[in-house]
Amino acid sequence: MVQFTLPKNSTIRTGKTWPKPADAKNVRKFQIYRWNPDDGQNPRVDTYFIDMDKCGPMVLDALIKIKTEIDPTLTFRRSCREGICGSCAMNIDGINTLACIYGLDEIKGDVKIYPLPHMPVIKDLIPDLTHFYAQHASIMPWLETKTNRPAKEWKQSIEDRKKLDGLYECVMCASCSTSCPSYWWNGDRYLGPAALLHAYRWIIDSRDEATGERLDQLEDPFKLYRCHTIMNCAKTCPKGLNPAKAIAEIKKMMVERVV
Repeated sequence: MVQFTLPKNSTIRTGKTWPKPADAKNVRKFQIYRWNPDDGQNPRVDTYFIDMDKCGPMVLDALIKIKTEIDPTLTFRRSCREGICGSCAMNIDGINTLACIYGLDEIKGDVKIYPLPHMPVIKDLIPDLTHFYAQHASIMPWLETKTNRPAKEWKQSIEDRKKLDGLYECVMCASCSTSCPSYWWNGDRYLGPAALLHAYRWIIDSRDEATGERLDQLEDPFKLYRCHTIMNCAKTCPKGLNPAKAIAEIKKMMVERVV
């Protein structure tokens, strides 16, 4: 279970309870965080009821149904609906995950939905990821080379390509970073699990020729070493990745280059 950051000097209040659907036999209760920066009100939790016999199986299906049929003011991000774009990341039943691939059958009792924790909220379930994306950009997430460009492509052996498995699949949803206490405490300087996972992906790429520069950039008391191997990142990743392992490998490379 993780927490989310409220706007300054605010508390959550009980919001509106919408009526239950008429003649529905399979009704489920949804409690959803709401906050509008333009109305001057504190955040609230609104309550909705859905006829599950007329709803898809995923949390995102329920959110779309609420927005389409009950409350058009509900605001959230979504795009691919296939767990690829990472847009619909939010805190569902105390877990940071993707609403499009998280099944309603995995949740017992009422469904409680909040924005990703410890991030500024733009509106309702939409966190401000500006700083998160800037940290990702800072690790140079591209192939950096110094030799002349080959005529066709940068070749890579099958063995070297396999080293990237478990790294390139990251969809930048921010579920891991927003579940990390170290990132909550030092998010201004600690890069966090997502950015460091991507950093390791380029550090170990056999085609990249800037390994030394990449490691030099991470040699900092906060950028890398604020990771305390709490493992929340690996536990919550909706793609089943292990950022903590990638961070440990970077730390190992730091030691080996000194020795």
